Amino acid sequence: MTHFPAPRTLADVDEQELLDTVLPRFATGDDVLVGPGDDTALLRVRSGAALATTDTMVLGRDWLDEWSGGGDVGHKLVVQNVADIAAMGGRCTGLLVTLVADENTPLHWVADFTGAVADAAQEAGTVVIGGDLSSAPDGVRMVSITAFGELDGGGPVLRSGARPGDVLAIHGTLGRAAAGLLLLQAGTPERGADLVRAQRRPSTAYGQGAVAARAGATAMLDISDGLLRDGGRIARASGVRIDIDPEAVAGDIQALAAAVGADAAAECVLTGGEEHTLLATFPAGAVPDGWRTIGVVTDGSGITVGGRQHRHIGWDHFGSARAGDDPGSACGGPAGRRPDRAGPA
Repeated sequence: MTHFPAPRTLADVDEQELLDTVLPRFATGDDVLVGPGDDTALLRVRSGAALATTDTMVLGRDWLDEWSGGGDVGHKLVVQNVADIAAMGGRCTGLLVTLVADENTPLHWVADFTGAVADAAQEAGTVVIGGDLSSAPDGVRMVSITAFGELDGGGPVLRSGARPGDVLAIHGTLGRAAAGLLLLQAGTPERGADLVRAQRRPSTAYGQGAVAARAGATAMLDISDGLLRDGGRIARASGVRIDIDPEAVAGDIQALAAAVGADAAAECVLTGGEEHTLLATFPAGAVPDGWRTIGVVTDGSGITVGGRQHRHIGWDHFGSARAGDDPGSACGGPAGRRPDRAGPA
């Protein structure tokens, strides 16, 4: 019998050796005056104001190792943070990355994670400027990114600016990441390899945030917790009602139905999270090329579909964790959650 050496883990290296492995992967850019290696990074702030956001992923809650490798986690973490910068109409200028892991974490997982972070940062037009490493108890692994950005002229696009008479539009897809999650939960990823890929490695058009801002977007965010929940956040912050046109999303539902069934496809499109598609309101006639109108803004409050309240809204990090017996809400959750009754129809 051939014996292969056990893979190296974090227990086999000290912190400096790990840093010497990780830091060379991260490039620097024009906005970085001092990069990784010192106590802090130094960023150029050309506009005099900076955007800042942060997001965290936890093993067993936001991903499962049997579904996603370190590269998948690193890619997704960059996308969800840079999408938040884009959703303000901004451009990302730098990322701080944190890794908290137990000593049994394989070194190759860390290498895959940091390599994907570097690659995804490059795709997003930004760079890693530093971060933090920490050990953790057995079984604990957590990663986070803090992203910084600038507006490059103009003001931020907030959630609170939508007004009656505006239209609601998206740039990107709906429900694909959620459908991929359902296939993984059901153990049938072969039914939609592209959907599973959208769950593991979502994408968004970062530059479209600035395009929307220049076009006069009145409110904007990215769809991280579901179209209805995130659209409802715009409605609540703006003091308006948003109504989704069922016909405008019928094609999105149909595109998923063969893989997950018609009912589940509808839930994925309306409540599915982790898509990171940009969602914005615009004055009528101001929707830029490449964006698709899917609804209207009116007087009132809340969010409706064809004038009616929908029975499910989307993922909530605390409330949804107590609703695992609600199959309709399953599309909104992150990839680490395993509701027993979630899956394709």
